[in-house]
Amino acid sequence: MGSAADQTLLMPRVLAPADAVTERPGPCLPGWTAGVALLTAVLAAAWLLWRAALLPLPPLGGLLPDPPGDAARGSGLWSGLVLIGTVAALAGSGLVRGRPGSVWMLTRCGGYRGTVRRTGLLWISPLIRRRRMDVSLRHWRSRPIDAVDAHGTPVQVTVLLVWRIRETARAAFAVDDCTRLLREEVEAAVARAVSRRPADDFRGNAGTLRDCDRLGDDLGRLVSASMREVGVEVFSVTPVRLEYAPDVAAAMRRARIATLEARQRKAVLDDVLTAVADTLRGITERGLVELDDYERKSLVRDLTVALLATPEPAGRPH
Repeated sequence: MGSAADQTLLMPRVLAPADAVTERPGPCLPGWTAGVALLTAVLAAAWLLWRAALLPLPPLGGLLPDPPGDAARGSGLWSGLVLIGTVAALAGSGLVRGRPGSVWMLTRCGGYRGTVRRTGLLWISPLIRRRRMDVSLRHWRSRPIDAVDAHGTPVQVTVLLVWRIRETARAAFAVDDCTRLLREEVEAAVARAVSRRPADDFRGNAGTLRDCDRLGDDLGRLVSASMREVGVEVFSVTPVRLEYAPDVAAAMRRARIATLEARQRKAVLDDVLTAVADTLRGITERGLVELDDYERKSLVRDLTVALLATPEPAGRPH
């Protein structure tokens, strides 16, 4: 185990809420604007080449005048072509496609420029760095997480997490790795929630970790509260498996079986005592026989032994 300082350095760094940026719409244009710019650039280039007699056209019956020819060739022609090529390159390289479930994160020189959530064909300036970020609903099934219940018994819990990125700016800049932080927060929440109740209560009917709905609510509140500041929305944290650690699983299984057998014996004894009490009450109320204390005790003992020794009918539920 490393020192506390080393473990702190390994944890994902979360910025203070005051230092974290907030999401805002990024600059973009509809894709058709870039298409119009490309078409205009092509037509302008064709017109310049035609004026320089470098792009021969078929005769159109005198609709077009003759090109100027060599008079139009010169530095102006090549400057115009360079300018048109630059416009066409900017228009073409800025075309992107916005898909449902993902956004474009825009940055320039390390600074946040906005988030584009629009879908369809878009144009984003190629002078701005763009990065696609997944904001769709995601799920993650954890490995068995080691924890200790309220009685100090080691257990292993497997959870199913459903989440998504709600605010892209905080998720990208408020933490080094929001996915890694989310998984570590789930492990921390499991350790806290599991330690509040025992895994099983063999002596009473107190709340246990077998109540998956309650345990899931506790885990969801803990994880949501810790991930809200980094722009991650947690929908549910559902425990899908809860079992004892391998080193105590056999002993806890024996304890559970012993508890079930004790409860079954108690239930059988209660039924026998109820039957004996009903029998004595019926004899007394009908006046069939007068019994003193000694005879009553002897009759209770004999009836109890007889009923306990009677085998249960086949098919009777335990």
